[in-house]
Amino acid sequence: MRRPKGLATRLMTAQVLVIAIGALTLVVAATLLAPRLFSDHLARIGEYSPDVRLHAEEAFVSSFALSLVFATTVSLATAGLVSWFLVGRVARPVAALADAADAVALGRYQVQVPRASFSSELLRLSDAFAHMAFRLTETDASRTALLSDLAHELRTPLATLEAYVDGMEDGVVEVVPESWGTMREQIQRLRRLAGDLREIAAAEEHALGLVLIPVDARAVAEAAVAAARPRYRAKTVDLQLDGGHPTYVLADRERLLQVLANLLDNALRHTPAHGTVRVSVDESGGRVSFRISDDGEGIATDQLDSIFRRFHRGDPARVSGDGGGSGLGLTIARAIVTEHGGDLTAASEGPGRGSAFTVSLLAQRGGDVGAGR
Repeated sequence: MRRPKGLATRLMTAQVLVIAIGALTLVVAATLLAPRLFSDHLARIGEYSPDVRLHAEEAFVSSFALSLVFATTVSLATAGLVSWFLVGRVARPVAALADAADAVALGRYQVQVPRASFSSELLRLSDAFAHMAFRLTETDASRTALLSDLAHELRTPLATLEAYVDGMEDGVVEVVPESWGTMREQIQRLRRLAGDLREIAAAEEHALGLVLIPVDARAVAEAAVAAARPRYRAKTVDLQLDGGHPTYVLADRERLLQVLANLLDNALRHTPAHGTVRVSVDESGGRVSFRISDDGEGIATDQLDSIFRRFHRGDPARVSGDGGGSGLGLTIARAIVTEHGGDLTAASEGPGRGSAFTVSLLAQRGGDVGAGR
């Protein structure tokens, strides 16, 4: 298949064609009109002598021809230089963007994209491409980190299962209900991890399928607290819901319940027995805030944002002592809140001083207040 001509060649050919047609039009028009106009002017001044008219017309034609040749040559040269300059300014950045696109297609995302400032359209194109390359770099790094973290997370339950299976085969581990229970716990851990990974993937691809309706934020908080209360009683942790009045947000009720459930599970894992977890719902400045605070392990101040990363390590809020979490609960919660157009933040005065997580959503006015119950 024949390779098409380059952009610079096509643009230059088009410019030369336009210039040539313009020059030809000028020559034809001047040749046809100028002598006739000159003859008319001689007649108007009353000059009818054949010899005078002949010499005057010859002088006019020769001088006009020389002037026309000189002007056409200079115009063509100037137009050609300007066209060559403009074509280069357009074609070079486009060629550079094409080279960058080839590099990205081969998986080399860290490419230098030239900033084409010749026109607003080229500038937008180069900036958009640079942003796309940067996002692809982040996505690739995130994917690599996810695979590495996932391998680490899978290692422990798989090693436990392998050890129990080998031990049962060799007769070292007794085949008793406790052994089967431990193996079931590890299987549940793997199943929970797989489900959380699906949630993360859906959130990052904006495929959560949110069904946004006006819901009573207070009623959602009550439902989340009621669902979590048996687990809190089992660990003898006091779970309190502060008083308040109905207030509404535009949200997916089930997803909002999932966010609060994840935050309550996180608080339970890091609050000791006989501790207290408090849930409150407030409306202020056109926003509704869900606040889950505890008097548990607390979080180092330099970890308050990084705790929302997948499988984050090195802080109390993401490494539970009971192994009950997948390491993705806070990541999923923030992703869901972000899809709602809200914010999820953490606050703590340091290890051992408790922590608080706040979900902030835009308040809903004048909606179907019964739809969210």
